[in-house]
Amino acid sequence: MDLMGFQLINMSIKNKDSRPVLVAGGGIGGLAAALSLSRLGYSVRVLEQAAQMGEIGAGIQLGPNAFSAFDALGVGEKARQRSVYTDHLLMQDAVDDHTICHIPTQDAFIKRFGNPYAVIHRADVHLSLLEGALASNLVDFRTSTRVERIEQNSNGVTVLDQNGVRHEGQALIGADGVKSVVRAHFVGDPHRVTGHVVYRAVVEKDDFPKDLRWNAAALWVGPDCHLVHYPLRAGEQYNVVVTFHSKQAEEWGVKEGSAAEVQSYFEGVCDKARQLTQLPKSWKRWATADREPIAQWSFGRSTLLGDAAHPTTQYMAQGACMAMEDAVTLGECLKLCEGDFVQALHVYQRARVARTARIVLSSREMGRLYHAKGVERLVRNELWRGKSTERFYDAMEWLYGWKLENCLSAIDHG
Repeated sequence: MDLMGFQLINMSIKNKDSRPVLVAGGGIGGLAAALSLSRLGYSVRVLEQAAQMGEIGAGIQLGPNAFSAFDALGVGEKARQRSVYTDHLLMQDAVDDHTICHIPTQDAFIKRFGNPYAVIHRADVHLSLLEGALASNLVDFRTSTRVERIEQNSNGVTVLDQNGVRHEGQALIGADGVKSVVRAHFVGDPHRVTGHVVYRAVVEKDDFPKDLRWNAAALWVGPDCHLVHYPLRAGEQYNVVVTFHSKQAEEWGVKEGSAAEVQSYFEGVCDKARQLTQLPKSWKRWATADREPIAQWSFGRSTLLGDAAHPTTQYMAQGACMAMEDAVTLGECLKLCEGDFVQALHVYQRARVARTARIVLSSREMGRLYHAKGVERLVRNELWRGKSTERFYDAMEWLYGWKLENCLSAIDHG
């Protein structure tokens, strides 16, 4: 069926199967999937291994594509109320404090892409989606529920949790993150430890330097390291993120951080940038990893979504955005295929694989550019020097131009 046929399908799907769609994971991707499905009339059961629904982390960035996804999921206003809208994107050379590029994100940016650029606390993204899901009487949350085993046949999927409870559904959406049990079951591929370590913290406004209280997503790029900062929660807090190439062998995971370790990696940057490493009172330390992009993540009545499908490093600032795009696209595929899950999950995969793989691979390359040193640093700076705002916008079109209306465009070419 082509897109023209899709446009003639009624928005609602007559779902004769009363079994829920099972969603493994109650993070941003899982909630977005639950919201997308429930808006089509499906009963959804979210299986979350944590004892309560919530989100850890600090700030994240939201491109215009994220707001297109929020709107399609019916929570655009909630997310907008909790966001801080930036005036520009800024890249500074952390060695000599000169501006590499400055990209306005005000009226011209919004006119070009139809939505703003913003920053927000990760928990506020989760809360906006959770409120949307809770407003539906079709979403059932099961906390303290860890997926242990998956059984599937042509008629449905059964998930067994750690207590031996069987959850039967008409389909399974694996939105269980970078260490996905669902992906391990169907794909079983190894993760790729990057050797890059990320420290994240939130600093109160009164503790943040006045000369750095920019209304911008600000990036300081240095040799084998970089720093990011931007305002959160109406400017009352600031998100601080530092990344460096570790000198030791790393294992994928999160643990408490050390201020001394952070500062040891930023001795070669200017004072203005280095002061950021001295601000946080506590840090969370992430040893990062991704996976090689895969061409298949739908298997019968089961599929992957968000980080379970395409885990990426943070350099494109698109992890949460891609998960929400996935959820919206999944819903559109079900409408296109009139509720045929096997067909819809296959089309969903076709619609998403190339775009999300581009994010994974572009993120790796962007990390290399951010951390350039020696002559490569000079080349990086020349790449962006003197570019017009319109040229930057043109380069961003593939990413920020995504919206509900074009989310299935890739299926005509794959």
